[in-house]
Amino acid sequence: MTDVLQKNPLGEERIGKLLRQFAVPSIISMLVGSLYNIVDQFFIGQRVGELGNAATNIAFPLSTACLAIALLCGIGGASAFNLAMGSGDAERAGNIMGNAAVMLAVSGIFLCGVTQIFLRPLMHLFGSPDNVLAYAMEYTRITSIGFPFLLLSTGGGHLIRADGRPKITMLCNLTGAVINTVLDAFFVFGLNLGMTGAAGATVIGQVVAGCMAVWFLAHGQTVHLKWENLRVSLKNVKRISVLGMAPCSNQVAMMVVQIIMNQSLKYYGARSVYGESIPIACSGIISKVNMVFMSFVIGISQGLQPIASFNYGAKKYDRVKEGYRKTIAIGAGLSVAAFILFQIFPRQIISLFGEGSEAYYQFAVRYFHIFLFFTFVNFMQPITSNFFTAVGMPKKGSFLALTRQIIFLLPLLLIFPLFFGIDGIMYAGPVADCMAAVVSVFMVKKIYQQL
Repeated sequence: MTDVLQKNPLGEERIGKLLRQFAVPSIISMLVGSLYNIVDQFFIGQRVGELGNAATNIAFPLSTACLAIALLCGIGGASAFNLAMGSGDAERAGNIMGNAAVMLAVSGIFLCGVTQIFLRPLMHLFGSPDNVLAYAMEYTRITSIGFPFLLLSTGGGHLIRADGRPKITMLCNLTGAVINTVLDAFFVFGLNLGMTGAAGATVIGQVVAGCMAVWFLAHGQTVHLKWENLRVSLKNVKRISVLGMAPCSNQVAMMVVQIIMNQSLKYYGARSVYGESIPIACSGIISKVNMVFMSFVIGISQGLQPIASFNYGAKKYDRVKEGYRKTIAIGAGLSVAAFILFQIFPRQIISLFGEGSEAYYQFAVRYFHIFLFFTFVNFMQPITSNFFTAVGMPKKGSFLALTRQIIFLLPLLLIFPLFFGIDGIMYAGPVADCMAAVVSVFMVKKIYQQL
């Protein structure tokens, strides 16, 4: 164990340098992941228009479901892997990584099958208006084929990063995103394939990225996977699932909120001057733009994960505290920058995704200004939630992950519109953001003092 601690840079290198080493590739990987949706949104918005934009928003909960599973197996596997390595148990670390990879593949195949069988009911459940349904089904039927590869590339990327190769994670995701972007332009603009072309380009990019991730997982740096590592152990599955529950819960909560929000936007939009489609289309675009900002925040929190996990396992608590403190400082700076951008340039941002009526722009600007008003505190909850998971406190992390989406936002989405109509949906966002940040501060203060 002493040899492992002395040789592993996670326990010796400067925290600032380690954060740059792990966070920058993680941020890029998260940005690349969000590009899959943003790029499709851009080309569909330019070619298909408002209904196409609404259709991608209807399909978006399934992308969130994929990310939830990828984080459950990927972050959970990475945390368990680093904790095992930090305690000197390399054999168990290899079994954990192999089991996490199997969980990703099996989950992706299962989700693909469920989507193909229940496609139309799912689109109705996700809030599709009648004039959007055909576009949503066309897009989702194809993109679901890529779910197993999406899970392997996204979740496998966390495992590869935990193995000390963050640049490889970035390479896998970047390759898939570049392929998706190039083929999107060719299929949608060149061949005029519309929704089908955008979906096909996405799947091809995911297949390539997923295959690359599998190859690099099989050729590890600190642990070399063998066939016996793929033999599923209930103990390892439980350990991975418990440690991955916090980030997974956050994504599941987001999926539930997306579905409720789409249904609410459809219902209250029909009773406003905007109609059913405009609120759904604008909300989808703005959510994905916000995902770009959140990619930075989540990326730096994921960069902290191997540092916090290893040093907590090695009982180097001063390094754990320093890592969290520096990550919070970076997150605060990013959040303030995003707040300024969203408040000053909302119309310019929405215009990137195709033209619309004046009512379309009016709703989009109001949504930016109101729903994302407390963006400048939105770094606190995801960073702190992932921090709890990284140091082996998954229950605290899971609870905190649920605060913003389920405990605060979901009830507000149901209550506020009763009094304020469609504006109530927008007011729910900043109230939930502020309350989640306050809870995060109180929870982390106690554990930080104990460390």
